[in-house]
Amino acid sequence: MTFRIFTVLSLFCYVSAGSLLAQDSSKTKHSGSILGFRESRTAEERQLESKFDSFLSKGDLPVWLKRLSARPHHVGSPYDKDNAEFILSLYKSWGFDAKIEEFDCLFPTPKERLLQLVSPDTFTASLQEPPLAEDSTSNQTSEQLPTYNAYSADGDVTAELVYVNYGTPKDYEELDKHGIDVKGKIVISRYGGAWRGIKPKVAYEHGAIGCIIYSDPKDDGYNEGDVYPKGAYRNEHGVQRGSVADMPLYSGDPLTPGIGATKDAKRLSLSEAKTLMKIPVLPISYGDALPLLRSITGPVAPSNWRGALPITYHLGPGASKVHLRAMFNWDIKPVYDVIARIKGSERPDEWIIRGNHHDGWVNGADDPLSGQVATLEEGKGLGQLLKTGWKPKRTIIYCAWDGEEPGLLGSSEWVETHAEELKTNGAVYINSDGNGRGYFNAGGSHTLEPFVNQVVHDVTDPEKHISAWEREKDVALLYGSEEERDRAKSGRDLPLDALGSGSDFTPFLQHAGIAALNIGYGGESGGGSYHSIYDSYSHFTRFIDPTFDYGLALSQTGGRMVLRLADADVLPFVFTPFSDVVAGYAKEVTKLADDMREQTERENKLINDSVYALVADPTQTFVVPKTKDPVPFLNFAPLQNAVSTLQESVKDFEKARKSMNDNSEIYSSPDQLTKIDDAVMRMERALTTSQGLPGRPWYVHEIYAPGMYTGYGVKTLPGIRESIEQRNWGLANDQIVVVAKTLEGYAGELKQAQALLKSNN
Repeated sequence: MTFRIFTVLSLFCYVSAGSLLAQDSSKTKHSGSILGFRESRTAEERQLESKFDSFLSKGDLPVWLKRLSARPHHVGSPYDKDNAEFILSLYKSWGFDAKIEEFDCLFPTPKERLLQLVSPDTFTASLQEPPLAEDSTSNQTSEQLPTYNAYSADGDVTAELVYVNYGTPKDYEELDKHGIDVKGKIVISRYGGAWRGIKPKVAYEHGAIGCIIYSDPKDDGYNEGDVYPKGAYRNEHGVQRGSVADMPLYSGDPLTPGIGATKDAKRLSLSEAKTLMKIPVLPISYGDALPLLRSITGPVAPSNWRGALPITYHLGPGASKVHLRAMFNWDIKPVYDVIARIKGSERPDEWIIRGNHHDGWVNGADDPLSGQVATLEEGKGLGQLLKTGWKPKRTIIYCAWDGEEPGLLGSSEWVETHAEELKTNGAVYINSDGNGRGYFNAGGSHTLEPFVNQVVHDVTDPEKHISAWEREKDVALLYGSEEERDRAKSGRDLPLDALGSGSDFTPFLQHAGIAALNIGYGGESGGGSYHSIYDSYSHFTRFIDPTFDYGLALSQTGGRMVLRLADADVLPFVFTPFSDVVAGYAKEVTKLADDMREQTERENKLINDSVYALVADPTQTFVVPKTKDPVPFLNFAPLQNAVSTLQESVKDFEKARKSMNDNSEIYSSPDQLTKIDDAVMRMERALTTSQGLPGRPWYVHEIYAPGMYTGYGVKTLPGIRESIEQRNWGLANDQIVVVAKTLEGYAGELKQAQALLKSNN
């Protein structure tokens, strides 16, 4: 489930100071001092990183990628276990203390699949991806998972067909304007616009009894470029498999929410599992979709709903009727997480965790193995450093997750199983997934923003031969808005994107409250192999990263991050970017409420004016449109006051840090350094609440969460923002208070950390 974040420049500029954890001004310095290190140790660290780079070889990457993608390796398959054992053997050979942790998770596979057009014409969808002579692994039909959506409901339904565009809530508002109701109908939606699991969820909420999802060539096919095997893009037979579990409620095993899916875990029944879809769902190719869409009558679809198929797109319903049957084997399957450790020499109870998943929907060369082999190369480099006598201060844990594709199974179950240890020991989690040619992209906890900027200043882009940071800045200058280009020209740190969901950072950040990053390269390696049998070694080496230069760049980037976090004198968290970005989020939700109020007033006035005009003409018959309830004025004062308190506490903390230098007494007190680390590690946890978000208590982070109706897409200040969007004004006021108290608690924790700094200066 590759989740690539391409950094967008923001308005936020921050001032931080001191050589211990931060740098002067909004421009992070990228020579000399290193965040978290004494000046006297920076040369030593740079020498270590140079030695690490010398141990890396891109020659390993194609060898490992070909071996790991040689056969389908979905959850429960023999080759999935074989790959886990191979990865385990590598880490052991490099000197890691490595083992496999096994969990038992619900993973349904197809038993019956049928999709037929029954009127006005007849057609039976192939639901197959044919092997290609140009792709040597595409013919492994006996081992490949069929094309399907995991966690769809069992169902056998026949009904009229309605086209719903991307199947988002806004699309249903458009259907309402046309007087189209999907109740009792089957909907067909194109991929895109939102995460796939949102489409059947919203369809069910509107009364639909089945959902079909297809890949339109406008988004993923010949409209974008030549199709596979001639080019990189999805051909007419390609199908995107994928999970449709309702992961905005919770990720991981649907039957064990909040607890590890161990053999003796207490499990829910299928009927009790809230993340399972309520209607049958099937994904299809655009070749199979064309006869269905051609048969639909009714109003012509709006212009922005029209794809690139050679038809007129209609909304329906009408004469077109389809029969959809999807039945599944609801089996418990083993999930194999490879966990490899290097114990810290000074602070073993502070964990720097690095992860990338190893399972795929089929052969999975791009998603996820391109990132996995780069992560393995990092592990090899660290192993070579161990042989030279180096030992990290903090414990390093490399994780090769299983079961990410169905729903972040391996990472979620590991986090839930080790929740108490992680609460005490979890410092930072760094995630990657698929990787490709292009520029660096990152999202994560904003306290790590300067740290990330400094690292990518020290990595060279393999094609442009400038720093990865300069390459990313150039992308903003070329393709950003005028305002974004102006900010890029200023040379300020490039901001991290906020994280929603879509990969294994989710349980760490949003459930366990551990500062997290998601990193990778991409943007110039498009293609339509995603979740198909054509995500293969052949496709990857032709179109994604043929030279493996960007795999090596990811190894250099991720490895540097791990080394600096593991060996820093004090963890390199900087709090000013976080306080600035939260202040921006607070302004956004305030503006959201104000804009909704003005829009509601305008719309209601238009409706009332139209009604008065119709009433004046007794010859007219009409249905009175429904007006919306007015938007009340929400009390944002607690949030605004809490943001001010947060900003003041951050300013005071930075002043205390400014006074630190190599002669500070703190460096002669290992206990005090550990106490400071403990204090800053707790800061991300301070952004969580015991009750979690409204209606989904598994998500406990009050600043970042996947949206209930966006899935992968982030909602910042989610409790407030989604309450406003759902017009639940009482809940919105309650959530304002919750977030305000959370930020005040965060400010209080930061003051305690500040006191530790002052006591040693």
